[in-house]
Amino acid sequence: MNANEQENQNPTPPEPPKIACEVRENGSLLIHGMIDVTMPDGTVVSKGPRTSFCRCGASANKPFCDGAHKTIGFQG
Repeated sequence: MNANEQENQNPTPPEPPKIACEVRENGSLLIHGMIDVTMPDGTVVSKGPRTSFCRCGASANKPFCDGAHKTIGFQG
């Protein structure tokens, strides 16, 4: 078996897509990339390509951000 045949039998798996997290000043955590979010009841929600998570605790749509940080003056 030559080197090409061996390489074809054991191909290198592709790298998973990169996910990035941005902490926004006085705002949400912004995730760049496709993600699966497991909710408290065990359901899985697929999100992306950008998803904002609440940091202020005031969102009516937790764990996702609904912009409430702007109305409550969240700093962090």
